Amino acid sequence: MRRISRLSGVAVAVAAMALAASACGKTSTDDSGSKPSNGSTGASTGYKGKGIGLAYDIGGKGDQSFNDAAYAGFEKAEKDFKIKGLDVEPSASESDADKIQRLTTLVQQGYNPVIGVGFVYANAVKAVAAKNPNTTFGIIDDSTIKLPNVADLVFSEEQGSYLAGVAAAKTTKTKTVGFIGGVETPLIKKFEAGFAQGVNDTDKSVKVLKQYLTQPPNFDGFSKPDLGKAAAQGQLDKNADVVYHAAGLAGQGAIEATAARKKWAIGVDSDQYNQKALAASKDYILTSMTKDVGGAVYSLVKSVVEGKPLSGEQRFDLKSGGVGLAASNPKYAAMSDVVAAVEKAKAAIIAGTITVKTAP
Repeated sequence: MRRISRLSGVAVAVAAMALAASACGKTSTDDSGSKPSNGSTGASTGYKGKGIGLAYDIGGKGDQSFNDAAYAGFEKAEKDFKIKGLDVEPSASESDADKIQRLTTLVQQGYNPVIGVGFVYANAVKAVAAKNPNTTFGIIDDSTIKLPNVADLVFSEEQGSYLAGVAAAKTTKTKTVGFIGGVETPLIKKFEAGFAQGVNDTDKSVKVLKQYLTQPPNFDGFSKPDLGKAAAQGQLDKNADVVYHAAGLAGQGAIEATAARKKWAIGVDSDQYNQKALAASKDYILTSMTKDVGGAVYSLVKSVVEGKPLSGEQRFDLKSGGVGLAASNPKYAAMSDVVAAVEKAKAAIIAGTITVKTAP
């Protein structure tokens, strides 16, 4: 798949959705004032949908990570294609039925594509897509839905995490690093597997501490920063001086706790060095394992607007630029030996001489 560039943009208008707000979680609504040039949208290719429907994962918009990366693609697509969109927040302790209702409401209001952010939407997307074959659906981080109107937007997280492991092993002074997973699921274990392999391949003497915040069906490990903070403090107490999290909003707590001890944190999904909510901790965010979730959202919207909707598995890997390691922190960029080791590992993964495990 071609490389999708990192996304940025100015927030643009979305329409109100009272039904979803009352029954299926909160919505984000604004009005950009953009005027469509063709029919009900600003698309110039005959696109007749109302716009983009985006349903957030646990933690919602403002997590400075996974959901915010999806929103970046959402708002860029709104701006570039001059179409409207509606992004909808999850509700607390919701069921699959709540997700089904949320997606159904988006379809009924004419949004196309409709995108579920996260594997937790798998059952809902499958159910709603089967009943609405004329709407294109996207789901991020799941590849189990085999329907012609569904695009499975998946990432090779283990490859980016391997690079994070290389950076951690090259940076640690105590020969101890930590991994914090939000919820122990097969997806998050891909992060663990890649990170641990990257550390081990770089320096077998480095110890990797591993901890998951919660177990399914409890998904608080993606939404509660205090859990991430406590886990990081525990690993720091055990001599870790680099801590990598894959815990969504809970990871903010891990980063803040690590920075408070003046140790290195490694972020996830978005380039967390540049997140405003983490500005006080940024000097200690060594790097972040980035997933171009925004690029995946944008790519799907573009395909629908152009009348050639994506379908089936769409994989974003290291070669395509779908995952990677950020170099925004000048301190990291100045570590020439670390950067060189990461680039060497990246080239080897792309060339196929290193195969990264997807399970510990």
